[in-house]
Amino acid sequence: MNLTRFYGIALTCIVALLFTLWPRPLPAEGPLRVTVSILPQAYFVKKVAKDLVTVSVMVTGGSNPATYEPKPTQMTDLARSRLYFTIDVPFEASWLDKFKVMNPNMRVVHTDRGIAKRHASAHLHEPSAASVHPAQKTTAGSSGTDPHIWLSPPLVKKIAQNTADALIQSDPDHQAAYEENLWAFEMELDRLDQRIRDILDEGSRKRSVILVFHPSWGYFADRYGLKQVSMECEGKSPSAMEMVQLTRYAKKTGIDRIFVQPQFSRKRAEAMAGQIGAQVVIVDPLSENWEANLIRVANQFQKALE
Repeated sequence: MNLTRFYGIALTCIVALLFTLWPRPLPAEGPLRVTVSILPQAYFVKKVAKDLVTVSVMVTGGSNPATYEPKPTQMTDLARSRLYFTIDVPFEASWLDKFKVMNPNMRVVHTDRGIAKRHASAHLHEPSAASVHPAQKTTAGSSGTDPHIWLSPPLVKKIAQNTADALIQSDPDHQAAYEENLWAFEMELDRLDQRIRDILDEGSRKRSVILVFHPSWGYFADRYGLKQVSMECEGKSPSAMEMVQLTRYAKKTGIDRIFVQPQFSRKRAEAMAGQIGAQVVIVDPLSENWEANLIRVANQFQKALE
């Protein structure tokens, strides 16, 4: 039995034991306790709720939501949470039912409700094709679609609305505060959306393609008129033939930057960068400082398109 499987079985046993021995959560006192899957969600919840909630995050900085397994200490926070906000990242498919067993009084809120998802692609499209589909199975969430909806400010407005609705239902005494905070956050999102449009000025672009290792930026690209080409396909690094195709395409189109995220190895990206004389640039789709991060990423993408 390999260590990964052993660890998963052991953690499942711990969850079952905790369910047997742990006292049921007491009624909430003070701020409402909630749990989210990823750091950007914590940003959204705090924007809507301010100091009315205490937020716990499952996938902390540097961790990969595709392979993440919760720590026992996080299960302690989960046992006290009134709400769990999902966003369809991959680990939720394996763990959400266990979380419900751990805390049957916790309400699960699907913040992606009402958002049309991008379809995952079963095959890596040749980059020489007229249109490269930016979604890959590597990004597939528990529903089998691209879960990275939090990287598009207009879609975050829907996430925020779903978040506010759940908070109001669980804490109706503070409905007016949640609604006021939501309105203010929506105004911030509109301003951010326009700022990113200004940064990604189409008039100053020589190209519209961004080359990434892991296809996280499809919704962002859709929103701002970009095309995402991904090195990774179905969770696998490119084959030797795919590397040749990508290298030819990058040289032909003048791509001089390859974008990687810190949760993945950058060895293949660095190898390709060496062949085409490109830089490897780190952009994090899971940054806690969500707004500042999107502005930084927009500036990095614009440099790659000039």
